[in-house]
Amino acid sequence: MLYRFTEVLNDLVNYFLLGDILLLEDWKQANHLSDDLAMEFTTNESGDRAFAEGIVIPMTGIENYPYTILFNLSADRPELCKEKNRLQFRKSGYFLKVAHHTLLLFTWPVLKQFTPEKVNDLISYYKVHNKPILALANGWYRIEILGGETLQDGDYEPTFEFLIQPATNEEVTINADMNFSFEITSSAY
Repeated sequence: MLYRFTEVLNDLVNYFLLGDILLLEDWKQANHLSDDLAMEFTTNESGDRAFAEGIVIPMTGIENYPYTILFNLSADRPELCKEKNRLQFRKSGYFLKVAHHTLLLFTWPVLKQFTPEKVNDLISYYKVHNKPILALANGWYRIEILGGETLQDGDYEPTFEFLIQPATNEEVTINADMNFSFEITSSAY
């Protein structure tokens, strides 16, 4: 299955985050962190720990473009690797835990007021407005992130494709670069 979301914006901050946002809220509570997770992540090691524990994947270098986001659950050839599209990078070594049947791609400003009410409101908004949210079975997932441009209606659009495959607990070894820049060079913007 391939799930496509268009016109996804970075909310004017060069960051996307991928994860089970309800699990991130649980993790915040268990670690006694404040509702300003943006501050927590930038002033102590909590952001590094969230990444190392498979709670969230931080993506920096996100330019202020409208993006196409692809969640790819198939074992077929990735969309960005198909002939008409332009692959710029392919990064593996990421793992995420899903504990609430939900995976979201969200923006940095969401972390500033990270309360259960705001998180639930965001999930509702994503479902109503076809934002990058995906229902998944609980468990661990291997995530590969591809970036580049996909041809859409005659124009190349900046695109992220997330290859999402189930993983066993024994496979989970996060060995990806947390500081990799996911900047896409756009020919359209």
